[in-house]
Amino acid sequence: MSNDHSGGVKFYNNVLAIFDKAASFTDIEPGILHQIKVCNSTYKFHFPVEVDGKVKVIEGIRVQHSHHKSPTKGGIRYSEMVDEDEVKALATLMTFKCAVVDVPFGGAKGGIKVNPAQFSDKQMERITRRYTTELIKKSMIGAAIDVPAPDYGSGPREMAWIADTYATFRYDDLNALGSVTGKPLGQGGIQGRTEATGQGVYYGIREAMRNTEDMKKIGLTPGLEGKRVIVQGLGNVGYYSAKFCSEGGALVVGIAEREGGIYNENGLDIESVFKHRKESGSILNYPGAKNFTNSMEVLEQECDVLIPAALENQITKENAPRLKAKIIAEGANGPVTKNAEDILIERGIMVIPDLFLNAGGVTVSYFEWLKNLSHVRFGRMEKRFQEMSSLKLLTTIENITGKSLSASERKVLTHGADEIDLVRSGLEETMIFAYNEIHEILRQNPKIGDLRTAAFVSSIRKLGVSYNALGIFP
Repeated sequence: MSNDHSGGVKFYNNVLAIFDKAASFTDIEPGILHQIKVCNSTYKFHFPVEVDGKVKVIEGIRVQHSHHKSPTKGGIRYSEMVDEDEVKALATLMTFKCAVVDVPFGGAKGGIKVNPAQFSDKQMERITRRYTTELIKKSMIGAAIDVPAPDYGSGPREMAWIADTYATFRYDDLNALGSVTGKPLGQGGIQGRTEATGQGVYYGIREAMRNTEDMKKIGLTPGLEGKRVIVQGLGNVGYYSAKFCSEGGALVVGIAEREGGIYNENGLDIESVFKHRKESGSILNYPGAKNFTNSMEVLEQECDVLIPAALENQITKENAPRLKAKIIAEGANGPVTKNAEDILIERGIMVIPDLFLNAGGVTVSYFEWLKNLSHVRFGRMEKRFQEMSSLKLLTTIENITGKSLSASERKVLTHGADEIDLVRSGLEETMIFAYNEIHEILRQNPKIGDLRTAAFVSSIRKLGVSYNALGIFP
């Protein structure tokens, strides 16, 4: 295992450099800008766990970037490559990500320096519960304090362990389930959370491609329908991004994964590829597709939209000149380096930034948190009332017109909103509103230059207003 943390340092420095650029387009007092920029709290710790009869020391970290709003919010990354600078960069991005989509959280991020593949399920449970205990000791977790969520290497199972550990220690906390999001549905989770980030990516791309003028500038016709898409990463974000784009009329022509990549100009069936990988352990040798042993080469194939949905620093100054996509849609956190983005923008390629585009996860996590605090399922109060009101209206129209609808038509027209309907509607509204807000900032001041900087400007302005409200200065 390498001890070289230069990637994390570079990532963090990239985030700070973008912040500095965006801050120059605001009129916020320099001291407040400095407060917005720095990470407020960094807790790095080590704890022992028993593994196969021996004691193994595990490194954990939790960074709370901003307390302008409570609680702070951010995922926990399980990876042997976790380092402090990477976590600080991700926590910083979370603050601005929440602000850009108007989710009232401060940013945070966590990490456990382990490779989950090297541990049994029982050992991973022990590690997760021990990590949670350390956070509880320092009062760095709770529905009103800091709310973790899944990230790379973790999922609903780990979040259930965290929630249970917290509830065991804080048994008198009525809102214990709100201490973490991304939980299984039966343990306080919410419908739509699993696919939220990927679905948000789809909504964001779709909204960006509706703008006729912007599409004309990059040589595309408006709309996602018929456009060729390449996705890097077939994990949660990549799979659902590809799935929803495909259902929205796009043609997924390429997929890149750690073992290699596949490409078919006539399109790939996402469900079939996913099944093939599950059965064979690899996306390679998928029928009708061309294999690439070097997965990075897939990113350079012909397409209209490239969705890097794996890890940071995937598109660099080395491969940026070779990309053929007209739009780079960041599904992952920080997949495009600063130097690469400069090259892409100079080439007239649109970059839809992670700060906005992958905010679907935290948006639906916010809905889950609200559900946990309210102790009631979305739709429970109004669903039947909506259905009865719609039914009465429909019956009245039928009586007036003398025309009757079929049972299936009546069912569609009188359907009341379920939890999943409300979650998806809320996510779609969030992504559409946020994109147009960012786009308007860029339109009003073309010197800002790109959507990423515009997204940061939007966030910094909102954070400035929050600090004003706190009475820090007159």
